[in-house]
Amino acid sequence: MIPPKPTARADKTSLRNYVKLFRKDILSAQPAKLYRAWMAEFRTPFFRSYLVNQPDLIKRVLNERPMDFPKSSRIAEGLRPLLGDGSVFLTNGEAWKRQRRIIDPAFEGGRLRDTFDAMVASGRSAVARLEGQTGPIDMEPHTSHAAADVIFRTLFSIPIEHEIARDVFAQFQDHQREQPILNIAAFVPLPKWMPRFHRKRTKQTAKVIRALIRKLTDDRMVEINAGTAPDDLATKIMTTADPETGQTFTAEEMVDQVAIFFLAGHETSASALAWGLWLLAANPDVQEKVAAEGAAFGDDPQFSDLSKLRYTKDVFRETLRLYPPVPMMVRETTCPERFRARDVPVGSQIVLSPWHLQRHERFWDNPDAFDPDRFKTDNGKQCLRDAYIPFSSGPRVCTGAGFAMVEGPMLLAMIAQAYKLRVVANKMPVPVAHLTVRSQDGIWLELEKRGTS
Repeated sequence: MIPPKPTARADKTSLRNYVKLFRKDILSAQPAKLYRAWMAEFRTPFFRSYLVNQPDLIKRVLNERPMDFPKSSRIAEGLRPLLGDGSVFLTNGEAWKRQRRIIDPAFEGGRLRDTFDAMVASGRSAVARLEGQTGPIDMEPHTSHAAADVIFRTLFSIPIEHEIARDVFAQFQDHQREQPILNIAAFVPLPKWMPRFHRKRTKQTAKVIRALIRKLTDDRMVEINAGTAPDDLATKIMTTADPETGQTFTAEEMVDQVAIFFLAGHETSASALAWGLWLLAANPDVQEKVAAEGAAFGDDPQFSDLSKLRYTKDVFRETLRLYPPVPMMVRETTCPERFRARDVPVGSQIVLSPWHLQRHERFWDNPDAFDPDRFKTDNGKQCLRDAYIPFSSGPRVCTGAGFAMVEGPMLLAMIAQAYKLRVVANKMPVPVAHLTVRSQDGIWLELEKRGTS
């Protein structure tokens, strides 16, 4: 079954359509020609945006000259109530470099081994929560629950059932429903002193979430000082000093970082896992191969057993190709540029879209088909290098990319090994962009416990 793709519609280069481009129908707002174009220009009364699909230009922005193309402050406007001003997701320049020097050691290869048991525990809990589910069920709430559980277990050594973890999760679900993709300040340049007109509920939920995170980080600092803190990601990050300055994160900075870990790590994983389960349901032969690897993975897996999930890893990689959780990234020009014989002014928005690049018919063979075996072909291997950026690329590549490539395949295998998944005929998912790529009306599946038929 070919996965669903938004229906193409005509688009005009007006502010109205530019706003629509970033609203929840971001994916369906793209004209079909963007799946073939190297570059497209969008104009507004205040700035210009360039959607770039050409691999060498993407590498120029992300890999060769990343400091000349910082993250756009326009995208950050809507996220500041939750993420504050010091999140590694929002900062640029020297502030960002300092933060990555502190954060990156916590996600190095050896640390993945330390988080493995917590991920397995989350997988077992996810399988148990699905026990006894009857009739078609929406998998998105379940994948959100599972992804949040992984974050709390690996970051703070607490399950989602912990009181504070449960409250953060509930408040975040509310925050997401109230949060528009972009704030008005993303379109109209406003001075820093002017209010950003965030919705009242958006500010309320963000305030509660940050207060709960502050409680977790304050309690952890007490444990660190007493020598009783568990050796998890939070302890590692909070005790790591910048090798150049010798300074650790302040309490407020740590709240900012935990907020983005939860936003990025939970939201993106939940999105990818939900789409991965739907693709398994829609492709029974693939599902059976993943279930077989899940059985070989075993009931008491060790870190070395991840090598048994090779095919499942390609399934997850293909899921990220077709449904990248973050459908676009926006950078900003800091000096005059020239792209494809066109002058690009300072302050222009450079839009890099994994959604378009990874479905681009000039690069990928049969780009709309779900084919986990494509990565064994010469075309697939070449495209992995030139046209595959679900985690971004270069110095700003997602810190948790390796983390996600363990979590995603493992959860897919554990769930597929426990349950047969079937699509619901009248519930075809329609992808839309919220904070991540989600389904417009949920991802509905029927589950049957294996060994019961």
